[in-house]
Amino acid sequence: MHRILLLPGDGIGPEVTREARRVLDAVAPRFGLELAFDEELIGGVSIDARGTPLADPVLEKARASRAVLLGAVGGPTWDAEPVDRRPEKGLLRIRKELGLYANLRPASVFPALADASPLRPEIVKGIDLLVVRELTGGLYFGEPRGRALVDGRREARNTMVYDEVEIARIARTAFEAARLRRRHVTHVHKQNVLEVSQLWVQVVDEVAREHPDVELAHQLVDSCAMLLVKEPRRFDVIVTENLFGDILSDEAAMITGSLGMLPSASLGAGGLGLYEPVHGSAPDIAGRDIANPLAAILSGAMLLEHSLGATDAARAVRDAVSSVLEAGHRTADLVLPGESRPTLGCRAMGDRVLAALGGLA
Repeated sequence: MHRILLLPGDGIGPEVTREARRVLDAVAPRFGLELAFDEELIGGVSIDARGTPLADPVLEKARASRAVLLGAVGGPTWDAEPVDRRPEKGLLRIRKELGLYANLRPASVFPALADASPLRPEIVKGIDLLVVRELTGGLYFGEPRGRALVDGRREARNTMVYDEVEIARIARTAFEAARLRRRHVTHVHKQNVLEVSQLWVQVVDEVAREHPDVELAHQLVDSCAMLLVKEPRRFDVIVTENLFGDILSDEAAMITGSLGMLPSASLGAGGLGLYEPVHGSAPDIAGRDIANPLAAILSGAMLLEHSLGATDAARAVRDAVSSVLEAGHRTADLVLPGESRPTLGCRAMGDRVLAALGGLA
C-alpha cells in the first residue's frame, strides 16, 4: 500500500487535484498498485484554519507518506499577511524540511498543441527539454535577509549562498537525467558578475568529468532566456540555481502553449517526492470549473514514475492525455484568440482522460 498525501491548497488547486486523484484511482489497479490517500491543508486555507501556512502535523504526515501531490498556494486574500505567514512560505518550508533539493520541470509540446504556442509552430514543434532547478538554497533561503530602516531609509536584503555539496548533488541529478535523454546538459549561470556562479561553473565542470558520456555547455542566464524563445529545441537538460530556475522554467512552460500543461516533481535523497503543476492558484477562475487539470494529471504521472517506479502506469496516463488532445478536446486556456472551438471544463476534461484510459486498456 502506497500512502499519498494530497495538499489541494488554494484557488484552483482543489479542482485540479481532484481530477488528478480520479486518474490515479483509475490507473492504479490496472498496474497492480494500491494507493491510500489522505488530505490536508497548506497555504492560505491553512492560514485561515490554523493560523500558519503549514502546520507541523501536516509536515509529519508528509514525512510518513510515499509521495505528496500538491495543487497550488496563494492568492490576493492573503497579500496583507506578514512575509513569514504568506501562503508561499508553506510551500518553501515543506520543500526545505523534506530535503527536496531537485525540482524537475519537463517542458514538451504535445503534437496536437503545436499551434497553441505564442511562437511559430515550426519553432516549437519537437520541443522536449527538462529544467533541473536547485530548490532549497540560493536567494530564497540565504541569510542574512530582511528589511530594516538604515539612516532613515528603508532597506531590504537577500543573500545568495551555495556550497559545493549543494551544487554537486543537483548537477549529478541533471547529468543522470541527461543519460536517459539526449545526453546534453546546459548549465545556466551569471559568472561574469556573481561569485556564486563562478563556484557553480567550477563544481559543475568537476561533476561533468564523472559523466564523460554527457556533453556539457555553460550559458549565461540572459542569453539562455533569449535562446529559449529563439531556438528552444537546442536544449535537452538545463541545470541552474533556484532563482534562475524559477524564471526560466516558467518561460519554458509558456512557450509550449499553456502553464496549464506543465507538471513538476521535487525530489530529494530520501525517496519522498512532491508533485505539483507549474501553474499558480489562478484565483480569478477558482470555483468556476474552467481550470485546466492536465498539468495536475501529468504531475500524477510523474508521481507514478519517480516515487512508485510505475513507468508503464505513467506512460498510460500520458498516452491518455495525448489521445484526448489529438481528439481535439480543449480547455479554455488551450484555445487560440479568435479560434472558434468548444471548450471543456475542469471536470469534463478529467472525464475525457478517464475515458481515454479505459480505451487504452
